[in-house]
Amino acid sequence: MSQTQFPNETSPRGDFVRQKSAFREAVSADGSSGFPAEPGRYHLYVSYACPWASRAIIVRMLKGLEDVISMTVVDPERDEKGWRLHEDEPDPINGFDFLAEAYELTHPGFGDRVTVPLLWDTNENRAVSNESSEIIRMLNSEFNAWAECPSLDLCPEDLREEIDEINSRVYGSINNGVYRCGFAGTQAAYDEAFADLFSALDWADDLLDRKRYLTGDRITEADWRLFVTLVRFDTAYVGHFKCNLRRIADYRNLSGYLRDLYQQPGISETVKIDHIKRHYYRTHPAINPTRIVPAGPELDFDSPPERQHLSL
Repeated sequence: MSQTQFPNETSPRGDFVRQKSAFREAVSADGSSGFPAEPGRYHLYVSYACPWASRAIIVRMLKGLEDVISMTVVDPERDEKGWRLHEDEPDPINGFDFLAEAYELTHPGFGDRVTVPLLWDTNENRAVSNESSEIIRMLNSEFNAWAECPSLDLCPEDLREEIDEINSRVYGSINNGVYRCGFAGTQAAYDEAFADLFSALDWADDLLDRKRYLTGDRITEADWRLFVTLVRFDTAYVGHFKCNLRRIADYRNLSGYLRDLYQQPGISETVKIDHIKRHYYRTHPAINPTRIVPAGPELDFDSPPERQHLSL
């Protein structure tokens, strides 16, 4: 097996096995979790390059929590020291130079890979959560007393089971599936991940032939979780991660669906293609040792989505 990008997250067979999130505490509206929701108390560390962090950026924006939960964007180019706090946006909480310092302060001796997003409690001066799927549900429901859009519910109770089922397949085969391709250490591991990825993309494309969004006529958490991978796919995953059977632009329904979501108010501002390209092509030397960032591809996120006819 060749040298992989993350040896500690590679199985003996060569499969990429993503590490578990280190911090899994929760913020709650009633404070019963030990971390009560309060305006100005919590801070998000994010990257525009990272799809997991982009989930949190999007939900924070959609709920209107920008003045409730502050946010710092790390440098898109990660090196052997991990995520760096950019000199143009220094850490306002503890003056950290690297996000690893926040992990160390919360968990002395932490030795695993440092990830974003990270939700930080400025009162306790410690991490609350680095699990994006749980962070976005906190943002969706626990800060409604101060949100500009408290009525927006991205995970309504009547759709929760369906959303969870969709999320399970999208996460395993698509969100994480592109990484299973890109970080595979053997041909067999890559081939299996590749087949699983495009089977799931075909499934999603077929589903979207009948529905405007994944659960029907309303945008939910499931759509934003898929969106963050789709919007990076043709730019990074096709070439860098060898996910090249088809582009998203080649899919009849997924391509219009991607444009539909991208054109929702405020979403385009959360997508930074420069950050995405610089991160993927310059921070994975086992995959791209020259660190050359490709000039292309041409992207079209602004043409009409032509999805309105599927509204129920």
